[in-house]
Amino acid sequence: MEFITQPWPWFVGGPLIAFVLFLTFYFGKAFGVSRSLETFCTIGGAGKLTDYFKVDLKERKWSLFFIAGIVIGGFISSEFLMSSQVIDLNPTTVKELTDLGFANAGKTYLPEEIFSLQNLLTVKGFLILIGAGILIGFGTRYAGGCTSGHAITGLSSLQLPSLVATIGFFIGGLVMTWFLIPLIF
Repeated sequence: MEFITQPWPWFVGGPLIAFVLFLTFYFGKAFGVSRSLETFCTIGGAGKLTDYFKVDLKERKWSLFFIAGIVIGGFISSEFLMSSQVIDLNPTTVKELTDLGFANAGKTYLPEEIFSLQNLLTVKGFLILIGAGILIGFGTRYAGGCTSGHAITGLSSLQLPSLVATIGFFIGGLVMTWFLIPLIF
């Protein structure tokens, strides 16, 4: 159990990711979460509103298992494999987050200032949630896939659009971190 609960080195995690990509390529599937979310929209009836969501659900049923595995794996990891919720953040980052109003910076993965039900039901919390959802949804469709799809699958298959998208993700992350989060909080 000790082996599983510790961070794995790159020479273990990297080949495991490569093996999963090999399996998805071998079976003719595309690794990424956004396609799975499209499947959920199709199940919810979005195909009645736009042809974009009119897809063969039998062809995409594997993505439902993929998402279920992510949820179940995340639950097992957080409940049984983590010795603590403390994050090993740089002390400077912890100080900067504390200065922005994050009281438990570095002590939990989900800061209460964003993810608590009490803050979610405020106007600011609701606007952050809606704004983030719209930006992620629009960005995923505009970029032609999500971060995992481009940064893992696209780069491993040497696709130039995935390189451009991944560079854009990093630039967007830097802009958010250095300029927008201080304005929001």
